[in-house]
Amino acid sequence: MLRNPVCLLFGLSLLGIAPLLFSEEKLQQVQASNTERMSFPPGGMIRIHYSYGDLRVKAWDLPEVEIDEIKAMPYNYKLKQPDEASRHLDNVHILTERKSSVELVISTILPTRSGLLSPFLPRKTAGGVMIEYEIHVPRDSNLVIHHGTGSVLVSDVTGNIEATCSRGDIVLMLPETGAYSFDAKSKLGTVISDFEGTSRLRRYRLGESYANGRSPSSMIRLRVGFGGVTIKAVPPEAYVGLWP
Repeated sequence: MLRNPVCLLFGLSLLGIAPLLFSEEKLQQVQASNTERMSFPPGGMIRIHYSYGDLRVKAWDLPEVEIDEIKAMPYNYKLKQPDEASRHLDNVHILTERKSSVELVISTILPTRSGLLSPFLPRKTAGGVMIEYEIHVPRDSNLVIHHGTGSVLVSDVTGNIEATCSRGDIVLMLPETGAYSFDAKSKLGTVISDFEGTSRLRRYRLGESYANGRSPSSMIRLRVGFGGVTIKAVPPEAYVGLWP
């Protein structure tokens, strides 16, 4: 008499699990990657506009710029059609423009929003597309970065750096032997630096600023809306064996 209820419960449990098993394919993450490489002289100006997500800018000793991008849809993104995710990924793309022989602009282009609510929402939308950038630049490049939501990491770049982030974190890793002039502020967050300077809490202790008065070879200006700023000093021995 007990066998039938047990079988019934087992059957019902399978029915509950079955939709999850069959929908697993639709929950797979879809992604696309691309690499672009071009010659670019040391000491030039590189502007990065409208980026979001995770941005990493790393210095190297080559007279070239390399841009690696990875775009992906969230894991919980449900596919209605096989090529739907690819269309979403293609709607977000990176545009590179040579303004001159010593100035390069790297822009992230987003599609225009459509639908009934579009007049009440921001004009541009990422459409759920997540993105990661890894950009290699000549070591003494000058950088101007305007980043949206996400994180910015700049490592070993010795030129002038100006970076803004609306919501997220900015992290700089700089050779400790360099001479820098810092001007860093967070409206709602902290500013931490390994270099000498003066930190001040902003009004109502909601944010923090940091600056120093040294005669610089490099000017560093950082601004974050909601998030933190971290400036790390990298000792010379950390570079031993990395470059010839």
